[in-house]
Amino acid sequence: MAEGIVEGDGYAVGSLDAMGEGYGFRKVRQQLGVTAFGVNAIVMPPGFTAGAHYHEKQEELYICLDGLFSLELEDGSKHVLEPGGMARVDAATVRRMGNPGEADCTYLCIGGKGGYVGRDGQLPEGESRLGD
Repeated sequence: MAEGIVEGDGYAVGSLDAMGEGYGFRKVRQQLGVTAFGVNAIVMPPGFTAGAHYHEKQEELYICLDGLFSLELEDGSKHVLEPGGMARVDAATVRRMGNPGEADCTYLCIGGKGGYVGRDGQLPEGESRLGD
């Protein structure tokens, strides 16, 4: 684990700053030991546009953390997300991301395949649901 990442029995805690600096990828999955899905954070400079890509298998969810995040899709549609904005893209859909803003943009990309697990949360012995 990188400095600034705390690992315990069944968990890991960290920050984007602890995972790197400058522009480009922060390997969240690797740094926190995530095994159920892919997850990266990406920092883009103002005016940057990435090359187009698609995936063979994994659906992706993009979440804008700060700045402005642009998403251009193969049907010609263009979307600009502000912090807190989210977009889901199917694996085979061609997409191009960018930063149309005048400040850095940081976004989180979560990818996976295999479907929804369903509600499987359980209460430890002695705990009650909120409001009970």
